[in-house]
Amino acid sequence: MLLCLSVDHRHADLELLERIERRTETVTAALSDAEFARGAVVLATCNRFEAYLDAPGLAPEQALDGLARAAELAPDELAGVCSVHRGDAVAEHLFAVSGGLESAAVGEGEIAGQVRRAIDAARTSGRSSTELERLFQHAMVVSKQIKHRTGLQSQGRSLVQLALAMVDSRVGDWGTARILLIGTGAYAGASLAALRSRGAQHIGVYSPSGRAEAFAASHALRPVTTEALDTELRSSDLVVACSSMNEPLLTRDRFDETVTEGSPPFCARFGRLEAPARTRIRPRLLIDMGLPRNIAPDVASVPGVELLDLETIALHAPIPELGAELQARDIVRTAAAEFAAMRAEREAVPALRELRSFVDEVLEDEIARIRGRGSDGSGAAETEAALRHLAGRLLHRPTVRLRELGRSGRAAEGVSAVSALFGDGPGRAVTPE
Repeated sequence: MLLCLSVDHRHADLELLERIERRTETVTAALSDAEFARGAVVLATCNRFEAYLDAPGLAPEQALDGLARAAELAPDELAGVCSVHRGDAVAEHLFAVSGGLESAAVGEGEIAGQVRRAIDAARTSGRSSTELERLFQHAMVVSKQIKHRTGLQSQGRSLVQLALAMVDSRVGDWGTARILLIGTGAYAGASLAALRSRGAQHIGVYSPSGRAEAFAASHALRPVTTEALDTELRSSDLVVACSSMNEPLLTRDRFDETVTEGSPPFCARFGRLEAPARTRIRPRLLIDMGLPRNIAPDVASVPGVELLDLETIALHAPIPELGAELQARDIVRTAAAEFAAMRAEREAVPALRELRSFVDEVLEDEIARIRGRGSDGSGAAETEAALRHLAGRLLHRPTVRLRELGRSGRAAEGVSAVSALFGDGPGRAVTPE
């Protein structure tokens, strides 16, 4: 049975999501245990944590307990914010996720790549399964259909685009703003593209993992070393943080030490904070796209610093154009129904296999008998071809019917029929997969 455990921005606060994502490797290993599931794919993004399991016979309660233990959470704490999808509902949920319909910014484009990387990682580590491969491959197809048929992803914006749009009117000139990008992963690339689309030119990049030089060289940026980080923070107008780390890199102490005097504000105060007093403290805007956080929340209390985190950005996510979203959801429902029908059809495969095996065995015996007569070559070849054609014709109708029974959820009837007709022949080993 397919099972999905989902914790996302709509039901859980950022702090709990952070606690789970800090233990992603531990959780993935625990859920991938052979005694627990045949396969597991973990999808961890900036606003969701989901585990997709191929686990026949596993009760949802067992899966929740396993996730809670691995994430070091109380079962009750997790149960209150974790959505459980099972069976055919798993496909509909993943298809909606991969199409951007469950994102904070509906229609955002990055999620499709994150879904693809999740199944790639599971495959590389040997944690995937045939059923999960089918599920995620279908999700990729559905995502492309939504993109090309609805235009939803072109209307929707990524979270970083949304964050930049929220401060766009407050930025005096993107072309002169000094910007520091923290991180070199896939989301850093998306952030860089969003910044450049607004005309940003003076961008430095810092990598906690030491990959700044390579990233800067391939993206025409200025690399920032660890030794130069504080100096860079003093002179930056905007910091966009989107790195993977377990603890905040940018703390209040670090920003307290980098407060400087400056010219008129780069941007106005944001959110519920009061308008700035007339001061010469140099203002700095921070956008934290990381989960776990890259920037400690109390940094917002440092004079001159304004902080946008994922919670703030999600609260301001716009409502998409209704028609495109409705069309996208219809695509998801149709694709999920077809995926469910294909899964049900495969339940009839054992009966089909055994029926074909029985017919093939009889056919080969008859061909061997004809060959044993010593008939002339051309005549024997024609007879063999005719027998094989006849066998195929005879198998066609029951094959189609067994698949139809499977699609309609009646595979067990086909299994029983084959068993009843052939007794200890093919039917003895016919059991649904």
